[in-house]
Amino acid sequence: MKLLVVGSGGREHALVWKLAQSPRVTKVYCAPGNPGIAKLAECVSIGVNDFAALAELVQREGIDLTVIGPEDPLLQGIVDDFEERGLAVFGPRKAAAIIEGSKTFAKDLMEKYGIPTGAYRSFTDYEQALDYVRQQGAPIVIKADGLAAGKGVTVAFSLEEAEDALKSMMLEGVFGEAGARVVVEEYLEGEEMTILSFVDGETVVPMVPSQDHKPVFDGDKGPNTGGMGTYSPVPHMDDALIQQAIETIIKPTARAMVKEGRPFRGILYTGLIITDKGPKVIEYNARFGDPETQVVLPRLESDLADIFQAVLEGRLADCAVEWKKEAAVCVIMASQGYPGSYPKGKVIKGLPENTEELMVFHAGTAEKDGEIVTAGGRVLGVTSIGENLYEAQDKAYDAILTISFEGAHYRKDIGDKALRQAASRAKR
Repeated sequence: MKLLVVGSGGREHALVWKLAQSPRVTKVYCAPGNPGIAKLAECVSIGVNDFAALAELVQREGIDLTVIGPEDPLLQGIVDDFEERGLAVFGPRKAAAIIEGSKTFAKDLMEKYGIPTGAYRSFTDYEQALDYVRQQGAPIVIKADGLAAGKGVTVAFSLEEAEDALKSMMLEGVFGEAGARVVVEEYLEGEEMTILSFVDGETVVPMVPSQDHKPVFDGDKGPNTGGMGTYSPVPHMDDALIQQAIETIIKPTARAMVKEGRPFRGILYTGLIITDKGPKVIEYNARFGDPETQVVLPRLESDLADIFQAVLEGRLADCAVEWKKEAAVCVIMASQGYPGSYPKGKVIKGLPENTEELMVFHAGTAEKDGEIVTAGGRVLGVTSIGENLYEAQDKAYDAILTISFEGAHYRKDIGDKALRQAASRAKR
């Protein structure tokens, strides 16, 4: 079985790494890929939105299945395009991917079907949005309606912050068309958790939960990023709470999309916040999360290629998905200045060889003159497996000490929330 993974980041590196382990898979291609992926797959220099060239590659090489990593081609309709050409492709169609492409659509869906989330209003008029924010007061959340690479959210703890966010999105156009409409949301108190799910219409098979860290600095300080690290499991979230989220949020979402004539087939990312009234939705994505994928897939015992095939053939309900008990931690090493502007081309030294317990997933790298250099804001995802979170965390940070590039920075507290909760329970 030949596979093509579309994308070039850490998520795609993790996907290629996991798919290449399948005994059914004879070869993996990746377009466009990166230097880390190139050790596992044949990388082809085709952009993620060049549907015609990607389809031609699939037909020429006899590729059996294409897996779409990033959100943009999904929103542009790559799945619809491939299906019209008679090519097997994994991911939601454009009509279903809108659950990520428009926050207004997602919030309206949740309101219509009684799915727990924060109160909200959507605006295209700056003055009306400004008036509403001033009426509501802070803290308050301002979100660009469209895709903004994980950076289009401001949690404003003052009116000044909220007004600045509205101005930058709606008047200055920092996110382009994505910020022409904004969603203003109630600020919800609680701890966040992500549940990725395999979905085929109304059939939902949840993956193990994880916890991302969006703010750039330790202690959840600073601006939001695409994610500075994550861990799985989330041991301080008990099974009953996780099951509540599945039964009251994820399964109803899948059913709602079917009722709306937009059946979802692929990976549904549900970003949750655990409030004193139970779990509520912060956001949906229509694909694997990044960097959540880097800790969830290493814990997957089952064959990922088999699961994808089951989804495509409508057999997901009969597919047994097994998980490892071990814990995983991923720490993102980022470029100087990220999530703002950052330099490129900094030589990366000390990269270890990947093992079963330590994987360095390339997120923003390139090869130049025989050396691996930085080529993005989030550069590497240093991921480790351990018997528990303590061990996994230690291994990840020990590995980071061996890797260097000019201006590198990373959070030093990935996993600490869970470990503090564990220590607190032990004292009781």
